[in-house]
Amino acid sequence: GFMPNMPETIIAMLAAASIGATWSSCSPDFGVKGAMDRFGQIKPKVIFTANGYFYKGKHLDSLERVSSILKQLPSIEKVIVVSYTEKKPDISGIPYGVYYEDFKSTEPDLELEFEQLPFEHPLYIMYSSGTTGLPKCMVQPAGGILINQKKEHVLHTDLKRSDTIFYFTTCGWMMWNWLVTGLASEATLVLYDGSPFYPDGNAMFDLVDEVKVEIFGTSAKFIDACNKGGIHPMKTHDLSSMQSILSTGSPLLPESFDYVYEKVKSDIPLSSMSGGTDLLGSFAGGNPVRPVWRGEITSLLVGMATDVFDDEGKSLRGDKGELVCHRSFPSMPIEFWNDPGDKKYRAAYFEMFDNVWRHGDYCEITEHDGMIIYGRSDAVLNPGGVRIGTAEIYRQVEIMPEIMEGLVIGQQWEGDVRVVLFVRLGSGITLDDDLAARIRKQVRDNATPRHVPARIIPVADIPRTISGKIVELAVRDVVHGREVKNKDALANPEALELFRDCPELQS
Repeated sequence: GFMPNMPETIIAMLAAASIGATWSSCSPDFGVKGAMDRFGQIKPKVIFTANGYFYKGKHLDSLERVSSILKQLPSIEKVIVVSYTEKKPDISGIPYGVYYEDFKSTEPDLELEFEQLPFEHPLYIMYSSGTTGLPKCMVQPAGGILINQKKEHVLHTDLKRSDTIFYFTTCGWMMWNWLVTGLASEATLVLYDGSPFYPDGNAMFDLVDEVKVEIFGTSAKFIDACNKGGIHPMKTHDLSSMQSILSTGSPLLPESFDYVYEKVKSDIPLSSMSGGTDLLGSFAGGNPVRPVWRGEITSLLVGMATDVFDDEGKSLRGDKGELVCHRSFPSMPIEFWNDPGDKKYRAAYFEMFDNVWRHGDYCEITEHDGMIIYGRSDAVLNPGGVRIGTAEIYRQVEIMPEIMEGLVIGQQWEGDVRVVLFVRLGSGITLDDDLAARIRKQVRDNATPRHVPARIIPVADIPRTISGKIVELAVRDVVHGREVKNKDALANPEALELFRDCPELQS
């Protein structure tokens, strides 16, 4: 699928699953190189595509991009084109092209048949972000994904047959696959394509009131942006239908909890979730029978042997370490595509601890048996040999109204590592000595002196993946003069140049 988030995308995926075919997708805002980095590895036979998609009120064409992709994919035997707009697109230039309307069966009273297949039959091929090389192609099992995601929906999200559930996502983010499984609970799905801030920051809350969304899913960055943008739905919207808010994509700041309860809705479970594309689910998330603690993910998920280990593989409580799962779980990838002997698979998860899945998050299990995520463990800073999670700095910096967003790296300097903070400032704000001093004081007073950045540098933009995650490792590579192997995985690769040969980093 090279599709927007629309009903035909789900229909195509379900049809593929019903015959035992394997589905893989990315959103049409991927460039040709980004799509080929994914589809070129798996060599699909059939592509579903729309003629375009919308973003910020503009219709953007997809077919020219698809034509370029097809020239590099000799495996393709059929291209099904969905008309996203009322006007039927010209597909004469699309090899093997057929309109969606003509592809569908016209047989009346067609009886559906479903192939009966093993529990581990491959349902999806998912992709890592691919910022350090070609994306890993993770083959996901049908039975394991279904049972794991339905567990998360029913037990941890309290999803019921009568509920309407929405998650802001594209078809290139795992939350699309997660949302689709809501159909297994017979819930009603709400699909949205386009910018969540068009025509303004109230768009998603308008949607909640319009279609009576009960379970509202979004990203931590969206909640923070609404807070910074002065959006106050409690004053402007009804939101009586909304029963819970889900958040993932990055750690949810304690101040974002305050914002939700003070400005969005006061009597609602706010469920921060953390897991990954690797398992198409979570290790920690919501729990409808437990209280929400400010700044914490509410609960470890049932059916997962989730733990936090120190470097020697000993279990930790109330201290920071590696997120692990020390027993197998249903939604583990079956394999990586084109990975003889499972060498890449084992290197990704099992190199650090013997026969224990090491997920790559730096985190802590709290006294409430919840979890706090401090960032990716491969991005952990080590000034003076002390491990610091980047999220610990973001938590302090991004609550300041002058700062829209930050990015932290460790720079090799004079035989040690120093903390460097890049900031994207609000409109009309400049980084003067007073603001820099207040940033450092905020970090020192609320974290530790080790967290205080040695350099604070303003930048016009911060590079991120197409699914919206900031790319600390790519910036770290640029700062140290190393090649970024796969810029096509980024939504705004041009932003990397802002960090190259930065004069503030030379002293």
